[in-house]
Amino acid sequence: MLDNLRALGDRVVIKKLDPDEKTPGGLFIPRNAEDRELAWQARVIAVGPGRTLDSGKRVEPRVKKGDKVIIGKYMGTKLTIDGEEYFVVKEDDLHGVVEDG
Repeated sequence: MLDNLRALGDRVVIKKLDPDEKTPGGLFIPRNAEDRELAWQARVIAVGPGRTLDSGKRVEPRVKKGDKVIIGKYMGTKLTIDGEEYFVVKEDDLHGVVEDG
């Protein structure tokens, strides 16, 4: 992971996780079915310090580095570093956190 990458404000840097090619029931998912997904899972790589309100108070981020999150398919700004694709999104654009367990 990129230890020298720092997000600013309420921005979060994420890396898209490859979808499972096989369902828990053992069915294989064809590539074109993946393309129709409206959301995907990603791993949080870096988190900014949070949003600053007009009053000057900072709102702490709700996610942390390493969290698995759900994001809309067309959200964020794509960037490529060392041949790897990452996305920079606003924390409010994240749909949820996937809890392991």
